[in-house]
Amino acid sequence: MHHEHHLKSSDTIRDIVIGMSDGLTVPFALAAGLSGAVNSSGIVVTAGIAEIVAGSIAMGLGGFLAGRTESDHYASELKREYDEIDRVPEEEKFEVREVFAGFGLSENLQHQIADEMAKDKHKWVDFMMRYELGLEKPMANRATQSAITIGVSYIVGGIIPLSPYFFESNSQIALYYSCAITMVCLFVFGFFKSKVTGQPAFTGAIKVLFIGALAAAAAFLMAKLINAA
Repeated sequence: MHHEHHLKSSDTIRDIVIGMSDGLTVPFALAAGLSGAVNSSGIVVTAGIAEIVAGSIAMGLGGFLAGRTESDHYASELKREYDEIDRVPEEEKFEVREVFAGFGLSENLQHQIADEMAKDKHKWVDFMMRYELGLEKPMANRATQSAITIGVSYIVGGIIPLSPYFFESNSQIALYYSCAITMVCLFVFGFFKSKVTGQPAFTGAIKVLFIGALAAAAAFLMAKLINAA
């Protein structure tokens, strides 16, 4: 028997990727930058925690607003489709026929399908939403779930580069451990993210690792330059 493997819960996976990628990168860059300016890990920890809290709230709120916008847009288009089916049903039937014409069906069959579909208004509207507008009905509580998933993923990602500073008082030494831990996590995260989304796993891992390392290096060097001025 043939089994097809498709990606499920893509919205949740996308939210985890958004939260984790920023969570690993931004606090890491902040910690690296502060390590280039101060020797106390306590300052890095304080600033890092404040950034993680603020970042997770901001990212979560962004996810919530994006989810609400998606739901509001779908509701608006749904209302418009119902209205058009009531006002101009023949035009809507023509649009149905256009969709099936694109699939290569004969004109006679196009008319049969359009007439049959018009017997059930709700299924008709659902078809138009999917195939004319390309819109899928958002999951219930999508906005809230997105906010929580992104926010928690950001916190988890942010704690990783900050963790060595909890145990090592010298920020310069803590930075070395942070770099080692975070580089490994960035590589693993990039690998699995690419694997799940069907991209070349090793190439994706290297890209994520490079971006994180570049951000941290830029922050560290900038702090050093400012501190030396």
